[in-house]
Amino acid sequence: MLPLVRKTLPIGIQTFAKIREGDCYYVDKTAYALRLAKAAGYYFLSRPRRFGKSLFLDTLKELFEGNQALFSGLLIADQWDWNQRFPVLRISFGGGVVSCRADVREMLHRQFDSHERQFGLPARFPDLASRFADLIVRLHEKTAQRVVVLVDEYDKPILDRLEQPDSAREIREELKNIYSVIKDQDAHIRFAMLTGVSRFSKVSLFSGLNNLEDITLDPEWSALCGYTGADVDTVFAPELDGLEREQIKRWFNGYNWGGESVYNPFDLLMLFKKRKFKAYWFETGTPTFLVKLLAERGFFAPDLASLCTDEALLSTFDIEHISLEALLFQTGYLTIIATDEPDLGMLNYTLGYPNLEVETSLNNSLLALYTNDASKNHQHGLQLRKVLRNHDLTGLRQLIHAFFAGIPHQWYSNNPIAQYEGFYASVFYSHFAALGLDVRVEDATNHGRIDMAVLMPDTIFLFEFKVVELLPNGAALQQLKDKRYAEKYTDGRPTDGRPTDGRPVFLIGVEFSREARNVVGFEVEQSAH
Repeated sequence: MLPLVRKTLPIGIQTFAKIREGDCYYVDKTAYALRLAKAAGYYFLSRPRRFGKSLFLDTLKELFEGNQALFSGLLIADQWDWNQRFPVLRISFGGGVVSCRADVREMLHRQFDSHERQFGLPARFPDLASRFADLIVRLHEKTAQRVVVLVDEYDKPILDRLEQPDSAREIREELKNIYSVIKDQDAHIRFAMLTGVSRFSKVSLFSGLNNLEDITLDPEWSALCGYTGADVDTVFAPELDGLEREQIKRWFNGYNWGGESVYNPFDLLMLFKKRKFKAYWFETGTPTFLVKLLAERGFFAPDLASLCTDEALLSTFDIEHISLEALLFQTGYLTIIATDEPDLGMLNYTLGYPNLEVETSLNNSLLALYTNDASKNHQHGLQLRKVLRNHDLTGLRQLIHAFFAGIPHQWYSNNPIAQYEGFYASVFYSHFAALGLDVRVEDATNHGRIDMAVLMPDTIFLFEFKVVELLPNGAALQQLKDKRYAEKYTDGRPTDGRPTDGRPVFLIGVEFSREARNVVGFEVEQSAH
């Protein structure tokens, strides 16, 4: 058997030619490119940042321009007519941060300048929409081939200004004028594709572009961006030595858009380079705005593990109404974990964390918002893992009490989430989820739903939370006992494939006081087998 040959890791490379000519690893996505190109329609795709959208658009560009040598050895090599070449207009908003409408105009004028020089067609109109339309028409006339239009990061100028809604609306109107050109020049366009992170409604940004097919949630295209398990085992086989395969899956797999699940490509490439498990993708764009929005709306953090929604809500994203479910899903912090079709044509989705990286990192960000002290959170996390491992439940109570005591008084005054009963359970949950423990929220039993279950390799902890005015009353622990929640874990039946025989089960009733702003009741009882 020949030894596996390692290649260059294409970290940050978004140019198809550079990857193909640079002896880099390449996951062949040309089957998707072929199907789209032959259909010759208008397509829209939403995927999170750093998932390969730009590389895929560049692959389409090289395909339509007929650069056959770059596709040698790939699936598409003998299935495309390389004698046909089409003029391609690629527009990208990925470079730089846009602060106002004028920046958008300047960015587009520079790109139109470049295209006009490339094709020898000097500008004839000063305004962007007319200039864009004229360029499409003249390219068709000059080449006798209809034009291919590719728009990368179509929404980034708007997302850059989400925290300034007035600026975001002005930028949206500028972009709307440009995208309307695609609709108006249909006779001169063979193929168009727009990609981005968000899914703005057609009414707000693509007015009249009725033939734009959104393939974001089409199972057929679920793995268009990202790496499948088969890709990891074959293309990247030379990189797997010394890395535990199941751990790779747990950390970085799980993104799903209704079909096959995929790995985050940026994470995998960085893992293969650094040879250590770390939140590479999350750390390149910590979602400060998103975390603040979760707090402002009093979002119940445990719901992040299992959130039900429908396709209409996931497809809606507008400056005037930012749906948290849509924002969390489109930015990649939640993904589809289950699909249900109760009524004909109506799909319901259950969203959850895609993997361990996102679960731990997002909850760490929430904890940092609560305490504004990341170093203290880290120390608390180390101690929490230790007391759980040692079954030190007295230490657990002291640790949780210390954590809540460490939340600054002014935080409660300045943050709306502190007014909600779910705040205490949210903080408690995030503390555990940030460690990457096996945390089950409202785990189903025959008798009801548990607030939180934590499954350790040798122990199971079942928690029930109650909020009281000041004094504890024992209701939390009593509910665990009355509902016989422990039976699921002590009757010998497997839980999600994991045997439960022999693991002690601790029932823990936790009672929080609004007035004291801390734990006032913490009762523990070990369930009898």
